Amino acid sequence: METVPARRGRAVRLRAGQAIRIVNTHGSQVVDTWAFNAADPGEFLSMEHLHANLGSVFPAKGDALVTNRRRPILVLEEDTSPGRHDTVIAACDIHRYHSLGCTTYHDNCTDNLHAALAMIGFPRTDCPAPLNLWMNIPIAADGRITWGEPLSKPGDLVVLRAVIDCVVVMSTCPQDMIPINGKDCTPVEVHFDVID
Repeated sequence: METVPARRGRAVRLRAGQAIRIVNTHGSQVVDTWAFNAADPGEFLSMEHLHANLGSVFPAKGDALVTNRRRPILVLEEDTSPGRHDTVIAACDIHRYHSLGCTTYHDNCTDNLHAALAMIGFPRTDCPAPLNLWMNIPIAADGRITWGEPLSKPGDLVVLRAVIDCVVVMSTCPQDMIPINGKDCTPVEVHFDVID
């Protein structure tokens, strides 16, 4: 298996029919995840369109994950975790950390996205809202949210099957100021492999 180091990003090209297995090695790590049409970076996995397609903010095993053109790009083929993945929170960025009190540069998922795409020579894009694997954001009846700890356990995994040729990007979220990566607020590595 390959590694996405703590606080960093990696991008992988998938052909239609291939899948990526992403393993939450330590059980506590949130992985911001994006997918782009390999032939057109203007088409990408879209959380807003996903909500309308699913009628839910929580994707589940077997669900098609759709693009901003309302067609499937990935299928959530397997999920061994309790299935709590966030689709409402934007990727962290330098502005988020400044608002939390950082006065110097802080690693962030937006920069990780751009760096990962650059590593494989894919065109730079804006940062769409990510599928935040294993991020636990409880939503109350009145619409208020809570920054929860992951419900996943070590070794939990998801398998995302490509419907079209695409690029999947993963960022091990560097958030270390609130407990979305566990109560000790320590980002760690995750592992992945491509399967046919």
